[in-house]
Amino acid sequence: MKKKFIPLALASLGVAASAAAQTQPASKPSDPVVPQVTISGGRQDDMVERRNSTAGKQIYGREELDRNGDNNIGDVLKRLPGVTLGGRPGRGGEVRMRGLGSGYTQVLVNGERPPAGFSMESLSPDQVERIEIMRGPVAEHSARAIAGTINIVLRDGYQVRDIQVKASDRLEQGRHSPELSVTIPGKSGALNYTLSASLNVNRQHDSSKTHNTETDADGGLVKEQFLHSESAGTNKMLHLVPRLSYKFENGDTLNFQTFLMHQQGRSNATTSLDQPLPLLPAGRPGGPEYNLAQQRNDNDVTFLRGFGNWVHRLQGASKLDVKFGFGLGKRDSDSVRNQYDYGGALLDRFTDTDHTKDKSLNTGGKYTTPLGAGHLLAAGWDLEASNREQLRVSLDKDGKPQFADSGENLQADTRRVALFAQDEWDITPQWSASLGARWEGIRTTSDRSDGSIANTSKVFSPLLHAVWKIPGYEKDQVRASLTKSYKSPNVQDLIAAPALSRLNSATSPDRTGNPNLKPELATGLDLAYEHYLGRNGIVSISGFVRKIDDLIRRDLVQRQTELGLRWVSAPSNVGKARTSGIELEAKFSLAELMEDAPQVDFRSNYSRFWSNVDGIPGPDNRLDQQARQTANLGMDYRLKDIPLTLGAGYNWTPPIRTRVSEKQTVETSRKRVLDMYALWRFDSRTQLRISANNLLADDATGYNLVYANGLAAQAASLNPTYTQWSVRLETKF
Repeated sequence: MKKKFIPLALASLGVAASAAAQTQPASKPSDPVVPQVTISGGRQDDMVERRNSTAGKQIYGREELDRNGDNNIGDVLKRLPGVTLGGRPGRGGEVRMRGLGSGYTQVLVNGERPPAGFSMESLSPDQVERIEIMRGPVAEHSARAIAGTINIVLRDGYQVRDIQVKASDRLEQGRHSPELSVTIPGKSGALNYTLSASLNVNRQHDSSKTHNTETDADGGLVKEQFLHSESAGTNKMLHLVPRLSYKFENGDTLNFQTFLMHQQGRSNATTSLDQPLPLLPAGRPGGPEYNLAQQRNDNDVTFLRGFGNWVHRLQGASKLDVKFGFGLGKRDSDSVRNQYDYGGALLDRFTDTDHTKDKSLNTGGKYTTPLGAGHLLAAGWDLEASNREQLRVSLDKDGKPQFADSGENLQADTRRVALFAQDEWDITPQWSASLGARWEGIRTTSDRSDGSIANTSKVFSPLLHAVWKIPGYEKDQVRASLTKSYKSPNVQDLIAAPALSRLNSATSPDRTGNPNLKPELATGLDLAYEHYLGRNGIVSISGFVRKIDDLIRRDLVQRQTELGLRWVSAPSNVGKARTSGIELEAKFSLAELMEDAPQVDFRSNYSRFWSNVDGIPGPDNRLDQQARQTANLGMDYRLKDIPLTLGAGYNWTPPIRTRVSEKQTVETSRKRVLDMYALWRFDSRTQLRISANNLLADDATGYNLVYANGLAAQAASLNPTYTQWSVRLETKF
């Protein structure tokens, strides 16, 4: 019954909201229209922009970003329709649309791909103006978006009028994590500027337990290990996001924005290993590699990304928008790991250093012009060049390299060229369509000690989006999209030096790359029905299908390496796959639908996904870690007599079980995340927010099973999660 409750509840919410809207007098829906324009600051309201977009686009502005007082953008995204996060609650993870991650979901910052190593946990919501979610690819952005695109637009300044200051502190397991953010807008003649800055210190502790076993063909236990790990660390992070906008006398506009992030991290970890079977001394063949391991990690990361564009008005309504940008990144990490036997004697010491530099330049442009009645033609280009230099050194206590390229300066260059064109066509007052195409070519080259590696991919993506506004029902419309999209292999999978496992086994293998990977190609169909409620409400149902060719999967093999016979995980193209799904959304305010109703806002969404991979036997031959279902429920209640707002959100994802190959099955536990907050407004400029995140604090468990070489290797893990309490003071000057 529990599995049926959430979708039925969401459906009933949508039906109730729609029925309530239809029972109101005809004059009621028009009441909130007037303030819709006055608060937009020259830009369409988020819901209006969503409704008028020909290609399906969901927009979430400052209201959604500020609602729960989240600490990072990942926490905001997990509540949005069809979006899930990998990893444990409170620790972030890979962003997934439609349950698909690992490159299927395209994440952009200001319309550009962020630098390598960028994560949602490194971006504060205070630095963001809005989030745009596009279910299907559009011509002006890369078509590397099989699951969809999430575009994070940094603080723009058009709605900022006052100096804003926010000071907060988070408490987890008695550890404090303070944060301070400031946004300063200004204007001098034709120059507008905004400076956003934030500084935070994150302190956290984690622990995990793992039980490894190996059984023979008769079910006899031949190996057993118990691992217990504890880690604690501190991360200090600084963000600077200045933005300049200058308007020339001829109407041209020049915008430039930078995003600077600097992070320092220090952590210590201790792992104990107990091996009852086989009962041999640590460090001996067949015995455990160690009994106790102590590791210290230091890392320094700096990203600098610049975005700019020049908008030139031409004759008539034509316009040329030329963009440019650059990226610089530097990551330095050092770790020392000491391993001891049962008597406390040093068995081995591993020293790992990694110095990586990333550089990129990009430019592009879009020319738009009316093309007859009801047509708007857009055409443009994108050019990008990036370079990575990586120096990795991994040595044991005797100074012996741990892999062939240790100490070699590895370089990789990527060149990307794209051309696109699209026609926005208002066919009739009810029908509009967008017909476009994008050609994109990517070439990656690398020089290594064992020779040069080159990989080239070229993809042509025709794109068709259409909207039908149902006659006689001005608040109802139907969307359809037919698109081609793709997923390109990432640089690490193409040319990466091996990532070594310190306890190598079938369930904990080394990882390496494959220079012969081809991009995955997908043909997609999207359908959606939308019914709009009041100013910011909607009830919608959508469905999608994707057929994927040249699917990339990691295979598990044993190889002879410099360190002996090792288990290695390597990617390869394995064949075809198919995924489909249904997504429901209901969002509305009771006060807009019923007279004398309390000031309560409801938000709910539910998604159901299916997938299967050809060539891998079932059951559970799904796309990598795709959840079967996910749901969100949320409510905000603004009290009338006192300036207090109460809110809560619940995120649910059931266990995920995936058969990765004929040999391997991986399972992760369910995820239930309950967040609550209370917001007290002292006046129009000052407010205090108290929040509790991950109140349920469920343990995260995992299970990895491998059948190979006549043995069954199993790894069962348990990772506790923790509740975070936070208080935030927000004020304006």
